[in-house]
Amino acid sequence: MKAMILAAGRGERMRPLTDSVPKPLLLVGGKPLIEHHIGALVRAGIEELVINLSWHANEIRTLLGDGSQYGLKITYSDEGSEALETGGGIHKALPLLGSEPFWLVNGDVYSEFGYRLMCLDAGVLGHLVMVPNPAHHPAGDFCLAAGRVRRSGATTMTYSGLAVLHPDLFSDSRSGKFPLAPLLVEAMRQDAVTGEAYDGLWTDVGTPERLRQLDQLISDRQTD
Repeated sequence: MKAMILAAGRGERMRPLTDSVPKPLLLVGGKPLIEHHIGALVRAGIEELVINLSWHANEIRTLLGDGSQYGLKITYSDEGSEALETGGGIHKALPLLGSEPFWLVNGDVYSEFGYRLMCLDAGVLGHLVMVPNPAHHPAGDFCLAAGRVRRSGATTMTYSGLAVLHPDLFSDSRSGKFPLAPLLVEAMRQDAVTGEAYDGLWTDVGTPERLRQLDQLISDRQTD
C-alpha cells in the first residue's frame, strides 16, 4: 500500500513563517512536521510514499531525499510554481500512486493516529478519519453514522485530513487545479464513503499560534 502527503501549499495563514520555509518543514518538537508523518507511515508498513511539491520544493527534496534514510521510497510530484489544490494535486500524482487505494495525509495537520494497511470494500471510494470539532471549526464538515460518512446529519465531525482514497474517485476528473471536497461529497451521495472516529491528539497546524501551542505540548512531553 502506498501513501501520499500533500505538501505543495503556500501556507498563507502561516505567514511570515512560511515566507522562507515550506509549511511541512516547520518544527514540531524539534522535528519537521512532515517527518512525524513519515515516521508514522513507516511504522504502519508503508514502503512507498508520494509527496507533491510546489512552494519551496527544493527544500523539501533536499531534506527528504529518496526516503532511504527513513526506510521507504519517496517519489515527488512537482506541480511547478502554482499548486494544483488538493484534488488537482492528487490527480496529477495518480500515475505514481497506481491503481490500488492509498493513504492520503494533509501535510499541515499533526496527528498520532495509528495508520494501518487496509483495503476498501467493493464500491467504496474513500475512507475518512474524522475527529471531534475543534474550537476554530465548531460546525464540522460531515456526519459519521454507522461507519458511513454523509454530507449532513444530526451530529457533525471534522475531516482530519487523513483518508484512504481509491483512484476511481478521480475517474471523471480532468487535470488542472481543483479541490478534493466536491469529489468526496459526490461519493457520499453514492453511499461510497466510509469513515472512523479518532479522538486522540490531532491539530490543524493552520496558524502560528496553533503551531506554537503544539510545539510546546510535544516539547513538554519529550522532557517529562
